[in-house]
Amino acid sequence: MRVLDTRTGSRITSSGAILQGIAPSGGLYVPERFPFVPLREIGALAELPYAERAVFILSRILPSFPQDELAAEIRAAYTRERFDSPDIAPLIPFTSRLSVLDLTRGPTLAFKDFALQLLPRLMRLSAKMEGDARLRLILVATSGDTGKAALESFAEQDGFACVVFYPDGGVSETQRLQMATQRGGNVSVLAVRGNFDDAQTGVKRLFTSQSFIKNVKDMGYTLASANSINYGRLIPQIVYYFSAYADLLKRGGVKLGEEVSFVVPTGNFGNILACDYARRMGLPVRKTVLASNSNKILYDFITTGEYDTRREFAQTSSPSMDILVSSNLERFLFETVLRNPTSLNALMSSLANEKRFSVSAQATRAIRAQFEAGWADEAATASAIKEAWQKYGVLIDTHTAVAYSVYKNNPLSEQTVIVSTASPFKFAASVSSALYGAVSDEETLSESTGATMPKPIIGLSGKKVLHEKVIERDEMEAAASDFLK
Repeated sequence: MRVLDTRTGSRITSSGAILQGIAPSGGLYVPERFPFVPLREIGALAELPYAERAVFILSRILPSFPQDELAAEIRAAYTRERFDSPDIAPLIPFTSRLSVLDLTRGPTLAFKDFALQLLPRLMRLSAKMEGDARLRLILVATSGDTGKAALESFAEQDGFACVVFYPDGGVSETQRLQMATQRGGNVSVLAVRGNFDDAQTGVKRLFTSQSFIKNVKDMGYTLASANSINYGRLIPQIVYYFSAYADLLKRGGVKLGEEVSFVVPTGNFGNILACDYARRMGLPVRKTVLASNSNKILYDFITTGEYDTRREFAQTSSPSMDILVSSNLERFLFETVLRNPTSLNALMSSLANEKRFSVSAQATRAIRAQFEAGWADEAATASAIKEAWQKYGVLIDTHTAVAYSVYKNNPLSEQTVIVSTASPFKFAASVSSALYGAVSDEETLSESTGATMPKPIIGLSGKKVLHEKVIERDEMEAAASDFLK
């Protein structure tokens, strides 16, 4: 199955798209078609472990890949050694109608691990298929979690160098330390003065800068991305929605074919887009509920059809959602305009030139038929953390709390799954403040709640900081080039 460039409609192989990351036009790659998974096959997933569910789903999305090799790479990515749960993505019941999909058990304690543990393997397999043995410079912009997940997966990997840019002061202290203490001679971490949108825009600019591309080529590299603009980053996320449904089937929470709803905290629209893709592949999804923090640009878009970045940027306790330019929304818009590149380009041009765009009333109604949206401010987020702990004995992070708050304000009658995206210990200061009214570190949070501190951050504050450089936005190209020299 080939993929399409959202801005030109041109087709390339899935393996080529995974290696490129972003299309030469500046567009993103989307499936040429969505493979349909019949109900009986979804039902069969209930008896399979997570890795085999991933093999089943991804083999249908990547049918041109050598299936034995693809299956081997998937099984190697989702192991008990890499994920601190035998279920890999356990489903935690809150009530008989509400569960939490725990995506925090990977090596960096965030949902990004589900894609980034597999992405280097997909890249190597893609390079083999394409006959492309070039070295690859992986460029990453992160609002907190993607950076460490990418560093963890690409560090010391032959054939790769990885440069991560994050907003200075725009991530939690634990997220910063996870990146700043990363070992590996082939990785670099740089703080950028500005917000995440500045870092993300800067990385996108590097992918289309002819001078930078030539400079990188002269040093023996070609560019690739580990952000969710990369098709290979997005598609592994589809699996855990099928997996959650399979677990509901297994425990008797739903009957085969019964629809469920998902509440997804999102800033860059990738996690929630994976849910929409799962629905398009046949997963029985009734509603996809988008949960925003105070930077509620996606909430406004879903409810009004208007996307306007001309607003004040809020720095919140859920920094991975502090985003005003959501890259993956382009993929969703491509479907909204019925896969018409001309219409899509008009929207993207308006966003670039006027900092805003709007879709028709008809398109807005179509979006609202599938999506609902809500948002939570800082007080509501803190309240949700406290309630989840007191009512259910479950410690949740600030991003998951945004989703829980949105659900509380509009509870659904059908079986519902809240998607939990990061460990609360990555945001110990905010979580402890919500619970006890006082800021504390990870160790104190563990002692006060009795919750076990995850191994990846034990002793993190005592590790040597290896990356502490802060640069201006216009220095990103020079910094990435200097790293390769």
